[in-house]
Order: sequence, then structure tokens, then C-alpha cells
Amino acid sequence: MKKIINPNKADWPKILERPVRAFDDIEELVKNVFSDIDRNGDLSVKKYTALYDQVDIDEFLVDDDTIVQASSQISEELKNAIKLAKENIEKFHRNQITETVKTETTGGVVCWQVKKPVEKIGLYIPGGTAPLFSSVLMLAIPAKIAGCSEIILCTPPDKKGNINPAILYTAELCDVTKIAKIGGVQAIGAMTFGTESIPKVDKIFGPGNQFVTVAKQIATKYGVAIDMPAGPSELLVVADQNSNAAFIASDLLSQAEHGTDSQVVLVSTSKTMLNEVEKEVKKQLEVLERKEIAKKSIFNSKLIYVESEEKAVDMINTYAPEHFIIASENELFFIENIKNAGSVFIGQYTPESAGDYASGTNHTLPTNGYAKAYSGVNLDSFLKSITFQRISAEGLKNIGNAIEVMAEAEGLQAHKNAVSIRLNSLKDV
Repeated sequence: MKKIINPNKADWPKILERPVRAFDDIEELVKNVFSDIDRNGDLSVKKYTALYDQVDIDEFLVDDDTIVQASSQISEELKNAIKLAKENIEKFHRNQITETVKTETTGGVVCWQVKKPVEKIGLYIPGGTAPLFSSVLMLAIPAKIAGCSEIILCTPPDKKGNINPAILYTAELCDVTKIAKIGGVQAIGAMTFGTESIPKVDKIFGPGNQFVTVAKQIATKYGVAIDMPAGPSELLVVADQNSNAAFIASDLLSQAEHGTDSQVVLVSTSKTMLNEVEKEVKKQLEVLERKEIAKKSIFNSKLIYVESEEKAVDMINTYAPEHFIIASENELFFIENIKNAGSVFIGQYTPESAGDYASGTNHTLPTNGYAKAYSGVNLDSFLKSITFQRISAEGLKNIGNAIEVMAEAEGLQAHKNAVSIRLNSLKDV
């Protein structure tokens, strides 16, 4: 990890850069794959699955028998853990349901807002170096609560053309409509255009690598919405001289093992703490099964000393982390002053892993600085708001003149006439 001591604010953008490839480097490849899938459907998806995943797939959709068999292929302990997580995630997201908002803005003018589910949802679940069945919970549960009518799940197959049974079990538990053995750019393309096997969806959700992130962004050009441009995972921890170095190191490594393009950052007001965490990272790294992946990620990561908590929170808001752990004793200061973060974890007994799995919050979060403008996935992500209004004759009299004046000022005569003709009809009433 690179150690940086009290950097000038002018240098922060360079210091806080993410280890990502430029959009332009990936965009051309994605556009070519999309164009091919749009023209040739399943045939193209099969071609790119063979090219990128090195496996030939004849039937993309997982059959019912395979889904049923998956339950017997994972332990009861894991099934119970998944059920516990499901219960907590359901509780948290059900509590996000809101009532219809209805207001009489002026006498005779009634406006209201109703939330309706997005009908067809596409879920992308990474399955390469780590089969993220937890992401099935995070996306399918709020989709069902919202009332989405169709939930299509795409996840990459292994070299034998199979999907991890934990993903299949979790998808069945969460009432996913269809499960497809497709990964990467070709999965996003299939859900964007629709193929013989895969329905076209209205909105795509889910994390992924940089290629998936760019593919999702390009999908929006074809009328498909996305949750957010979420890319490689990232974590920032803020610590002081009294923090627990072993805990912090474990949190940093928990994100570093996601992938070689992940990034973890420690910001501290204590140089001693930076040194202690650095030692702990080296020690804990050696026992990890995904040590080689974590090592490459750690190479892109930073240990940063700043002289005050004010500078620390300013830097954190500039970085806008996906995950933010407050390991400082002065918790309230950071809670009150954080403006840009996907999800915040407070105190020494709140590891980021809790949010990834079972506390109840959603782990699909904005990365790469998008936390400055995007929220993490929540129930509203699967809903759209429709406004209604009803205006009585009295109501039109109350606001009609204002509409006429404003329409005329904008030079929109037909807008004015739509009101004037009605007001004139009321003169004799």
C-alpha cells in the first residue's frame, strides 16, 4: 500500500484516482458486441460466451430440475444463513414502502403521486472468481416487494457450463422468474435487446467489472434504465490513534479480495495507526485463499495521513466511497459531516461484511465517485412515481389566469388557449 503523508488538497484528485480503465478503451468493444447481439440474438450470445467464458452453451435458461437439485448441493448451514439474511433484508426494504401522497394545492386542484413497479427487471449477478449469491438477495428481494412482474437473472457459467448451486438456490428462494447462464457484456446485451431465449427488460441491476459497468451505461442509449454505473468494489476507513489496527486490516482485505481492480483506502489522523495497519495487512494477507487477487488490489490502495478530522472528512467527501467505515472515536463528527458515501458502517463491531450479507441494508452501491449523485439500490429503485391531478371548474378559475399569463410569456399560444377556451365556457355557468 502506498503511504501518503499530509498531501496538499490540490493533489487529492490524483491521489484518489481509481485504478480503472478509460471508458473509451472499453466502449468500442461493448458497442460491437451489442450490435452483434441485436442482429443475431442467441447465436451471438453463444459466440461471446465461448470466447470470453471458454464454454459452449446450447441452452441458456436453467431448467426446473437443475434448480430443484441445487438445494441438495449446499449445506443446511448455508441455507439457514441465506434465510436469516433474507429475513433481515426483507424487513429493511419493506419498511421503505411509502403511502400515496395527496395534496389539494389550491381550492379545486388536487394532485397525488402513486408508485408503480417497473415491470421487467434484469439482474446481473457476478459469478467469476466469486459467485455472489448474496447479490441475488439484495436485488430480487426488493424487486418482489415492489411488485415487479418479471425478474430475469443472468450470471456467468463455470467452465463446465454450470451455475453455482448457491446462486440457483437463492434465486429460487427469492422467486426469480428465469435464470440464464450468461455473463459479462453479452448478458447485458441480451437483456437490452432481447433474444430468442432472454426477454428484453426495462431496467438492469447489479454489480460487475469495468466491462459490465460500461455495458450498462451503453444500454441506456437503447431505452433500458440501469440502477447505477457501479463498478469495482471500494472501501475507505477513517481511523484515529485509538482504533483497532487488526479490525481495520481485516476490513481493507475484505474488499481487496473482491478483484484485482478493487481499491481500499485508510485515512487517519495518526501516523502510528498507518504503520500498525500496514503490518496487520501483511500478516493477514498471507492466510487468505484469494491472496494473489488481494495483493494486486492492495497495490492500488492508499494509506493517507491527514493532520485533522476536518481535513479527513473533506477528503472522504471528495473521494465519495462506496463503503465508508468510521473507526474513529469521534463517530458523531463523521456521521454529521459525511455527504458522499454509498453506505456507512459505524463503530468497531460493524464490519463492512455485515452490509454485504446479513444486516439488512443493500450492498449494491455507487462506486467510482458516483456516490456524489447516486444512492445505493433501495425499494424505490424498482418503482416509478406517477403523478395524477384533477381540477374542478372552481380550481381552473383559481389557477387559470396564472397559466394563461405564463404561457403567453413563453410564447406558447396553444397552451394558453387550452385554458382560455375552458374559462370562457364557464362564464355563463
